[in-house]
Amino acid sequence: MENSSESIMFVLQGLNDTRTNKQIYFGFGLLIYLLTLFANFTLVITIALDKMLHEPMYLFVCNLFVNGIYGVSAVYPKILADLILDSPVISYTGCITQIFIIYCYAFCEFTCLTVMAYDRYVAICKPLEYHTIMTNQMVGKLLIFTWIYTLIETLIGFGLTVRLTLCGKNIEKPYCSNWEVVKLSCTDVTVNNLYGYFLILSHLSQAMFVIVSYIQIIRASLRSKTERIKFMQTCLPHLITLLNFTLSMLFDSLYSRYGKSNGPQAVRDIWSMEYLVVPPLLNPLIYGLKVTQIRHSFLKLCGYKLKALRQR
Repeated sequence: MENSSESIMFVLQGLNDTRTNKQIYFGFGLLIYLLTLFANFTLVITIALDKMLHEPMYLFVCNLFVNGIYGVSAVYPKILADLILDSPVISYTGCITQIFIIYCYAFCEFTCLTVMAYDRYVAICKPLEYHTIMTNQMVGKLLIFTWIYTLIETLIGFGLTVRLTLCGKNIEKPYCSNWEVVKLSCTDVTVNNLYGYFLILSHLSQAMFVIVSYIQIIRASLRSKTERIKFMQTCLPHLITLLNFTLSMLFDSLYSRYGKSNGPQAVRDIWSMEYLVVPPLLNPLIYGLKVTQIRHSFLKLCGYKLKALRQR
C-alpha cells in the first residue's frame, strides 16, 4: 500500500463497541465538547477583557486554554461524526492532519506547563526580582518559544511518519494516533521509535524540572502564611494539571507500544483519550474556580452581562 495514494482509507476500530448505544455516546460526547469549548472560550475572553489579568501568570494560563480549544477540535468533531454517521473511516490526509494537531496540542501543553512553573518559581522564590525578570518582552518571548519549540518537535515527528510506506489500514483507536500509523509501516521504523523515546525522555525531563521548581517553591512557601496562600491559589492547580497530563500521556505512549490489544476496547479507548479529553475540560474548571483573580473577574463579567440584559 503506497502512502502517496489518495485512495488510502484508514478504519478506526476504537468505536466498534459503541454501535449499540451510539446515540447515547454521541449525546454525551457532544455535551462534553460544548462544555469544554464554552469553559475555555469564556475564560479566554475573561482574561482578554480584564486588564487586571494582563499579568504573566494569567497570560500563560490563557495560552493553556487556547491550546485546549485547539486540541479538542482535532478529535471531537471527527468522533462525533463517526458516531452519528456510523462511518469510522478517515483518509490518509485527514489522518496525518489529525496526528499533526494532536502532536502540537500535547507538546504545547507540556512546554506551557513548564514555562508556567518557571513563572511561579520566580514569583515565589524571587518576589523582589519578579517584575524585573518577567517583563512584557520576556513573557512574549516565552509564549513564542512555547509554540516554536512545539512546532519543531511536531514537524520532526510528522516528517518521520509521512515518509513511511504503509501496509495496513486498521487503527485500534477512535482517532489517528502517530504510533498506530507507524505500526502499519512496511519499512523499518527504528528512527521513529528512537525519536519517540527521545520525546518521552525530553518531556519527562520537563516534568522533573517542574517538580524541582516546586520543591523550591514549597520551601519558600513555608516561610510565611502569605506565601502559603499564594502557593495554594496559583501553584496547586498547576501541579494537579501537570501530574494528570504527564501520567496520562506516559501511559498512552507506553501502552501503544507494549500494551496488549486483547483487553476490553472501551477501557483502551478511555485510557487513550484521557489526555485529550480531561485536561482541556479540567484546566478551566481548576483555574477558574481555584485562582481567585480569575474567578472574581469571571463573576464580575457575568454581573455586567446580567445587568445589561435587565436594562433592555
